[in-house]
Amino acid sequence: MKRVGTSGSKGSSRSKPRAQMLGIGLDNTDGDKRLTRGKNFTLVGGSEETHAEMQETAIKVNETLERKGKTLEETSPEEFRDILFDVVDRIRR
Repeated sequence: MKRVGTSGSKGSSRSKPRAQMLGIGLDNTDGDKRLTRGKNFTLVGGSEETHAEMQETAIKVNETLERKGKTLEETSPEEFRDILFDVVDRIRR
């Protein structure tokens, strides 16, 4: 049976949607180029302090998702926002 209306190459199955957190720091003045990739995230730029804060935030968001037994793809934008704001609030205390 031939599938109609699917995209991609012949015989390929649909891939799951992928979600990715992207952090961009714009306060770099020392000339260093910073790039960090991890599970579900890519972080670019920033001062040493800003980049470290983005790393901590991304890692803690992933830890929270793991505790909830969820993936980033399974998380609604509203739930992601709530998790992110909670993590940032805890980091800044």
